[in-house]
Amino acid sequence: MELEYTHEQFGDVEVKDIPRIKKLSSKYLMNSWTNIPHVTNHDQADITEMEEFRTSLTDMYTGERKKITPLAFIVKALTASLKKFPNFNSSIDEIEKGKMTIKKYFHIGIAVDTPHGLMVPKLRNAENKNISLISDELKKLSEKCRNLKIDKKELFGGSMTITSLGGIGGSFFTPIINYPEVAILGIGKSEKKQVYLDGRFVTRTMLPLSLSYDHRIIDGAEAARFNNDLKDNLGKNFAYKLAV
Repeated sequence: MELEYTHEQFGDVEVKDIPRIKKLSSKYLMNSWTNIPHVTNHDQADITEMEEFRTSLTDMYTGERKKITPLAFIVKALTASLKKFPNFNSSIDEIEKGKMTIKKYFHIGIAVDTPHGLMVPKLRNAENKNISLISDELKKLSEKCRNLKIDKKELFGGSMTITSLGGIGGSFFTPIINYPEVAILGIGKSEKKQVYLDGRFVTRTMLPLSLSYDHRIIDGAEAARFNNDLKDNLGKNFAYKLAV
C-alpha cells in the first residue's frame, strides 16, 4: 500500500535494514497468520508446588541449589499432554488433501529471543530426557542461537512450540502458530494471587497460559481439555513424579 505522505515530511527519520533473521522469519509468520484459522485459549495453571519443588532441588554431591528454569518443567509437562492428545502433535498434509500427519516423535520448539531476532530451535526427543538434561539442553540451544551457531535443520521438524514472555513480563497474548505445526503454547509471567480453594482464599502461584491452535484440526472443546491436562501436569502431583 502506497502512503499518501512520506514519513520524512513530518520530521527526521532513520532508515535501517530489517535484521536478516526477522526477514527470513517474516514469510513464515505471514503464511501462518494468513492461512491458519487461529483461535487462542487463555487459562492459568497453579504451579505453587512445582515452584516449591523446583527451588528446593539441590545437587546430591555438592549440596548446592540446582538452577533449573520453570521452562524445563513446562517442556516435560507439555510432552506428557502431547502424548495424550496426538492431534496437537500433527501437521496438515498440504500435498495429500484431506490428510494429516501424526508425529510419533516429541521435538519441542523453544522460541529464543536473540539480538538478531526470534529463533525457534527444537529440543529433540523430550520424552526421553529428565528435567536436568532438558534444562542443560535449553541453555545450550539458546547460546547457539544467540551466537548464530545453530544448524538450520534444528529450526525445523518440531511437534509444538513454546514461547515464553515470563522473563520479561506480561500475562496473556496471542502467539502465532509455527507452521507447519498446529498449536503453540504462550507462557506469561507467573504471579502470586488470591485463589478460592477448599472453601477459603489462599495465596497461590499462577502461571498464565495462552494456547493458540489451528481450528481446522483442533476444536475449542479439545483445546480446553488439553489445557486442563497441561494444568494437571504442572500441578502439585506432577513435579514429584519426574526424574531430576
